[in-house]
Amino acid sequence: THQHQSASPASATEFPRKMAILSVSQMAEVERLAMVAGITEYALMEHAGTAVATGITHRWSARPITVLCGPGKNGGDGFVAARHLSEAGWPVRLALLGDVGQLTGVTRQHAERWCGSIRPLQPEILDGASLVVDALFGSGLDRILGESVQAILNAVVSRGIPLVAIDVPSGLVGDTGENWGAVASELTITFVRKKPAHLLQPGRGLCGEVVVADIGISESVVTQIRPDSFENDPSLWFMDLPRLGNMDNKYTRGHALISGGYPQTGAARLAARGAARAGAGMTTIAVPSILPIYASALTSILVHPLETEADFDTLLTDHRITAFLIGPGAGLGIRTHARVLAMLRAGRPTVLDADALSEFGDDPIELFSEIVAPCILTPHDGEFSRLFDSVGGKLERTRIAARRSGAIVLLKGSDTVIAAADGRAIINTNAPPSLATAGSGDVLAGIILGLLTQGMDPFRAAAAGVWLHGEAANRCGPGLIAEDLPEYLPTVWRDLQHHANSGSTGFS
Repeated sequence: THQHQSASPASATEFPRKMAILSVSQMAEVERLAMVAGITEYALMEHAGTAVATGITHRWSARPITVLCGPGKNGGDGFVAARHLSEAGWPVRLALLGDVGQLTGVTRQHAERWCGSIRPLQPEILDGASLVVDALFGSGLDRILGESVQAILNAVVSRGIPLVAIDVPSGLVGDTGENWGAVASELTITFVRKKPAHLLQPGRGLCGEVVVADIGISESVVTQIRPDSFENDPSLWFMDLPRLGNMDNKYTRGHALISGGYPQTGAARLAARGAARAGAGMTTIAVPSILPIYASALTSILVHPLETEADFDTLLTDHRITAFLIGPGAGLGIRTHARVLAMLRAGRPTVLDADALSEFGDDPIELFSEIVAPCILTPHDGEFSRLFDSVGGKLERTRIAARRSGAIVLLKGSDTVIAAADGRAIINTNAPPSLATAGSGDVLAGIILGLLTQGMDPFRAAAAGVWLHGEAANRCGPGLIAEDLPEYLPTVWRDLQHHANSGSTGFS
């Protein structure tokens, strides 16, 4: 286990608290600390249910609504919401999973304040409903939904009734986003902070609009638990972005080196464009020999010919080169193997992608043992599974991989997770489906390389690169091809700067 390239876990507190994500156990600890500080469990449930009712009345006019309550605290929130909606003039029906006589604690106390009837959890409760509230199970669910619950949720879907979920849609695993029977909600109202399930797939696709409600818990309580997971946003890394000074020149902005492949030349060229657009002062592709296809397709990108592998080793001794990338189009084999190790041994920030990762699938320990300087691994699921165990949720798997490898691990996808060896993690949420196109990952590796080349902190560089990549894709819109991504980066940079000048760095 290595922790050389990352700050201590305490540095997580440097990130804006508003972007923190809480695990199920961390949220339970927040509630415990809030109660120690003086707020009662009864009051917390009252505030939660009130927030649900408020969220509903702000989005819909009064209409027949059915509230489905479970036997636990999620159901208690539902009882409170039902009471407030009824008092606001909404026609409310309430159904309970189980027997009201079995309710305990504050859930029972709030159930006793409900003046309407309590019906059994059967599909007939949906008759005439124009809206349904899912208050059956929250994020702490640890089992697959039972048949009766599944039946009524499926009935909501088949009847086309909009669904509002409290905390998470019932059947969604709070810490992983796994689906154990949940159906899609139009609105999910959660409390204090988002949970991993709101951001990780497939959970994110089932939550609809996510509203984080204040239930009277002090921000100081959240700070006490020292959150280590965050939703990606410019506010996490904007102040660390490289900035141009009046005295800067192409050398002070850093020199990026990419190991170019043959005959697959397009991937390295895409990465080079990404690095250059991300601000690298100079970008060089080292190629096996003078290949006209590289030289003819690149103008501002330098091409360095390599007659022998010894030439590559000599190139690495040039300390004007500030960061390396190998993988896009590299191919599998002894040459890629040797170049990866040579780059790592040169002791400068390095990005390993694609074939540079797959090459070590048979002996990942050999790779990990050579990581002694800042290193970012950017696998997709297939490449990840060749290097690491793939059991468990995506957030935890990526954390374990970072700790095991000593690198920053960026596990790609529509819900990319970036994890550092010290346990910090960031989940990205702005990537559109159009990024599922050949070459987009090569551009991402190049963008991260460009930021590293200019001296940006590696963990923040990885997070910034992923967000910039997604935002560029959003700007392009439908019809995106990988070549478009670098060309949209200047407008993203400009708008980020505009937001900063106006006092705001976030797009969220």
